[in-house]
Amino acid sequence: MILTPLKRYLRDYGLALLLLLFLLVCWETVVRLKWIPSFILPAPTSIWNALVENRRLLFGQHLPATLQEVIMGFILSVVLGSLLGTGMHLSRRLEKALYPFIIISQTIPLIALSPIFIFWFGYSLAGKVAVVFLTAFFPVVVGSFDGLRKGGEGYRELLLTMGANRWHLLTKIQIPLALPSFFSGLKLSIVYCVIGATIGEWLGGSKGLGYFSRRMAGNLQSDEMFAAVFLLSALGLVLFLILVLLEKILFMKRGSSNS
Repeated sequence: MILTPLKRYLRDYGLALLLLLFLLVCWETVVRLKWIPSFILPAPTSIWNALVENRRLLFGQHLPATLQEVIMGFILSVVLGSLLGTGMHLSRRLEKALYPFIIISQTIPLIALSPIFIFWFGYSLAGKVAVVFLTAFFPVVVGSFDGLRKGGEGYRELLLTMGANRWHLLTKIQIPLALPSFFSGLKLSIVYCVIGATIGEWLGGSKGLGYFSRRMAGNLQSDEMFAAVFLLSALGLVLFLILVLLEKILFMKRGSSNS
């Protein structure tokens, strides 16, 4: 039976959409009945109205600032993370020297390190990108490194009998086999980038959705604060879906079963 895209979408996500709709109705009802004060938890319609009223400020100034930090931090994480993951795969000494420090870096709470970055780089774009990079670096390194270590021994031995060198093995077998793990790391990383940008903006600055939400929280304007949080969530979701789409396109072109 061939399903249309709409029917396939409803089959896969219909239950989740119904649950979301049910939760929104319950949320709206609870607030309107004043079981929860609106300054603690505003109703979804109030959040939407705040989003519409502040659309020029949010979409024209703060969202682009956060997006810029996310994109710059993500690109930096992908480039340096994949290079380091590949380097540790190719060099056992490099792995032994650096891998423990990479693990240790993730045991330190980011919120404790962020003020140090702000102290070093100030409330500039560089300071926020550094926080984003620290947040998003680890999943890319681990995704690249673990992906390159995956099997393919049969293909490897076949290429070796044909005179392949280490570069041929890397480009013909190991990198293609590492792509699913690499994309898993990227999808985690892009979500972490939004979290890192928000933390950086919370610590200081003059624009960005994190800065806006902190300022609104200080003024007890919960509608506007939740509107900024909603936009941050939507930003992370959209960027995640873009990576999912890129992954599907890549695997479809390669004829992989992952598509």
